[in-house]
Amino acid sequence: MSAKRKFEIGDKAVYPAHGVGIIKRIESKEISGSKIDFYVIEIVSSGATVMVPIAQAGKGIRGLISRREVKDVYSILKTPGQVSKTTWNRRFREFSEKLRTGSVSDIAEVLRDLNSLRFDKDLSFGEKKMMDKAREMIVTEISAVSSKEESSIEAELDKILVPVPHVPVPQ
Repeated sequence: MSAKRKFEIGDKAVYPAHGVGIIKRIESKEISGSKIDFYVIEIVSSGATVMVPIAQAGKGIRGLISRREVKDVYSILKTPGQVSKTTWNRRFREFSEKLRTGSVSDIAEVLRDLNSLRFDKDLSFGEKKMMDKAREMIVTEISAVSSKEESSIEAELDKILVPVPHVPVPQ
């Protein structure tokens, strides 16, 4: 997505680490003597509201993926997971970094890898929450792109995310 992308009220956009949101309004606020314009975004999955400075929007939000990219996401999810043999907390940090990028392919990799890992060992509480978050982000974005119900996307993911062996990643 180009950093110059302008969003309009009613547009759907993805806010990294939160998922799909809808631009509800554009507000101006005076901060330290400067007028700053913000996108006010309501996150679909949580109902939370975030404000993103329009001048920084190119670094903070992106448009929805294309239908072709949905196929790419499904391809990523169908490949064997690649789980690092590092300690759980380092792996957690690596996955957290990927979620924060907002890249749908990174989010799909986190979901795929945690899904693979859960068939080898019990996931920590944090890893379970992270897997749920990655899944929720994928589901809401694909639902928004394809105009399908989230339950339909969930069913598609259930068919894809069956126990599959993972490929160890060298340290």
